[in-house]
Amino acid sequence: MAAGSAPGCAVGALGVVCLFLKLDFISCYSQEIYGAMNGNVTFYVSKFQPFTEIIWKKGKDKVIEWDKKSGLEAFQSFKDRVYLDTVSGNLTITRLTKLDEGLYEIESPSVKNNSEFYLRVIAPLPSPSTSCFLTDDGNITLTCKIMEPGSNLIDDDDLIQYLWECPSTVQCHRGSISSEAFVSKESDLSQDVQCVVSNSLFRTSVSISLSTCVPQDNSRHRYVLFAILPAVICGLLFLKCFLGRHSQRNSGA
Repeated sequence: MAAGSAPGCAVGALGVVCLFLKLDFISCYSQEIYGAMNGNVTFYVSKFQPFTEIIWKKGKDKVIEWDKKSGLEAFQSFKDRVYLDTVSGNLTITRLTKLDEGLYEIESPSVKNNSEFYLRVIAPLPSPSTSCFLTDDGNITLTCKIMEPGSNLIDDDDLIQYLWECPSTVQCHRGSISSEAFVSKESDLSQDVQCVVSNSLFRTSVSISLSTCVPQDNSRHRYVLFAILPAVICGLLFLKCFLGRHSQRNSGA
C-alpha cells in the first residue's frame, strides 16, 4: 500500500509545484522567450484550423483582441506596440521594456491547448570590471564582474555566464566561482587574459594584463645603485684630495 502510493505522491507534489509557479505567473508548460530591451519579440503559435477570434493576454490582462466582426483592439500600454497576424496567430511586441516581462497566453477556439510564453526582457551587458592579486603561494587570482553604476548587481544575474580565455603560455584554472580564475606563477606574465561575459542575447569581454598583477621587480635598480655608489664615493674622495693639495700649494706660495 505504501509503495503504491509513492507515484501518486510524486504526481501530487509536481501539481503543487506547478500551482505555485502558476501563481507566480510561470507555467510548467510555458516556453521561456528572451527579448532585447527596446527591441522586438514574436510569440509563434501552431494553429490547427483557421482563426475566427483571438485573444492574447499578459497574466489576466488583455494585450490584443480580434474577431472577424469587430476587428482588432489593443489594450493599455500595448497600443501602437503590438502586431497580430490573424492568419498564424503570432503576436509581435515592439519597443520592449522591463514592464513587458511576464506570462503571455493565446486564447482561441482554433488552438486546442492554449500556448503560453514567459517573456524575459534583457538589457545589453555593461563592460565587466576586473581585478587581480597575488596569493600566498605566488599564484595569481583573477576576478571579473558585471556591475551597474552604484556597485549593484545587474538584472538577470542568473542568466550571466563567465568564460576565461588564456593564451597557450598561460596556465589558467577556473575557480569554484565562474567569475574567478587562477593563473600559475610559472605562466608567461607578459600575456593578457580575456574575461568573456554573456547571457542569452548579449556578449561582452575585457582583457587584463598579467604583468599588472605582480609588483614591479626593483632588484635590477638596486644592482645599478650598488655599482654606482662606490664610484661616487671614490670620486668624492679624489675631489677632496685634489682640493686639499691645491690649497696647500697656494698657501706655500
